[in-house]
Amino acid sequence: MPYSRETILILDFGSQYTQLIARRIRESSVYCEIVPFDISDEKVKEIKPKGLIFSGGPSSVYDSDAPKPAAGIFNLGIPILGICYGMQLLARVFGGQVAQASKREFGFAKLLIKDHRYIFSNLPATLNVWMSHGDQVTRMPQGFEVEAYTENSPIVAMRERKRNIFGVQFHPEVVHTARGREIIANFLFKVCGCTGDWTMKFFIKHAVEEIKAQVGEKYAICGLSGGVDSSVAAVLVHQAIGDRLTAIFVNNGLLRLGEAESVPDIFQKHFNIRLDYVDASRAFLDNLRGVIDPELKRKIIGREFIRIFEQEAAKQKNVEFLVQGTLYPDVIESTSTKGPSAIIKTHHNVGGLPERLKLKLIEPFRNLFKDEVRKVGEELGLPEHIVWRQPFPGPGLAVRILGDITEEKLRILREADGVVQEEIARAQMLRWLWQSFAVLLPVKTVGVMGDQRTYENVIVLRAVTSSDGMTADWAKLPYDLLGAISNRLINEVKGVNRVVYDISSKPPSTIEWE
Repeated sequence: MPYSRETILILDFGSQYTQLIARRIRESSVYCEIVPFDISDEKVKEIKPKGLIFSGGPSSVYDSDAPKPAAGIFNLGIPILGICYGMQLLARVFGGQVAQASKREFGFAKLLIKDHRYIFSNLPATLNVWMSHGDQVTRMPQGFEVEAYTENSPIVAMRERKRNIFGVQFHPEVVHTARGREIIANFLFKVCGCTGDWTMKFFIKHAVEEIKAQVGEKYAICGLSGGVDSSVAAVLVHQAIGDRLTAIFVNNGLLRLGEAESVPDIFQKHFNIRLDYVDASRAFLDNLRGVIDPELKRKIIGREFIRIFEQEAAKQKNVEFLVQGTLYPDVIESTSTKGPSAIIKTHHNVGGLPERLKLKLIEPFRNLFKDEVRKVGEELGLPEHIVWRQPFPGPGLAVRILGDITEEKLRILREADGVVQEEIARAQMLRWLWQSFAVLLPVKTVGVMGDQRTYENVIVLRAVTSSDGMTADWAKLPYDLLGAISNRLINEVKGVNRVVYDISSKPPSTIEWE
């Protein structure tokens, strides 16, 4: 697909920050893709990228199995930026020397800039940057020059003028590095000559054309959850093929307050999308009765969803395609490559259902990040409360009720979560928070209400900040807001007499409780 007229390739050497590099490039309106470190030089020539970025990684360049790119890549005349391990690799390849640092650097360091042209253009003489390395370049290859240094490292940034090859020992992609976005942007625009043509209008135009060509006169179905990804995917595909798309919305009884009513209303009335609404709440709750183990809950919900979805899909005639809101991080994390990055998880969007239904996939967002999908949604005119809806787990409220699932527990949690959403929205914090929600614990505590002893449920308030959900920090919510949420929960939700706040980050904790 012609996503853009210009592309940057990121060769992944196993860094935990590789996706962050991609996000920073996309934020500069430049299209990029993450590829295995051992991509062939022939494939690179075929893609014709404007520049290459070598990511960091956990290896040492002197390890016997240290990952290395194809040798022919260096003969293509494409500008290269090596980050951390990527810089050390460049030094090693071109005849420099890398050794274990006498003093390892992890955390902040003061960067002293010698050359304010190229990647450090329009930046101050000193910057606080984020280091994470044990090795360092001790001797540059012939033809390279020092661009920046620190007190502990005399070569922190280097450049080879003739071939436009740059290396930085620090991580410009992380938020801890001051002006890091500008360093990356300088590489993109001043070194690679990018123009920044990557916009969501451009994406929508070409995505619609590609979907039309892929589907032809056939029909497609879409599993609509009301979440950002499936909602935007449904509207985009509907724009391409109209009434030949049917969205299937399964109410599993585990949805949040008002969702079972609002989703059909929006997509049928506002976007005129053919919608198959299935109220399967009783079937899900019957299958979950008495189940406590969280993994078993997930398996039961997943199995029941597939059964019902298959049943509904069979009612549709001439269907050959299944629309999924798969995102780029899902693809990266679910695909095993020859590279050093570990498989983090197997995502529910990347397999299973299409094979069972013998349908071909339409995945318009498999090269987009979540923030880009939100921008697509805004361009397509979706309501703000859907575009900026916080991530919601596939198993729904079932993984926010610790212990067995009952109608009464669902009522309590659904009402409690409704209060949380109202107060967070009133405080205008929905866009700042990655997620904010209520959790129902399987314990009761003693309280006093109206001079009477109570023995009721505990609600946990969970609120985190994050850019992608891979890591998250607990949100420092204002005390007044915490107090307002607690007061409303105890006063308005029958069965609750205590509220606690979760102040753990991911890692080591997860965002969801189950």
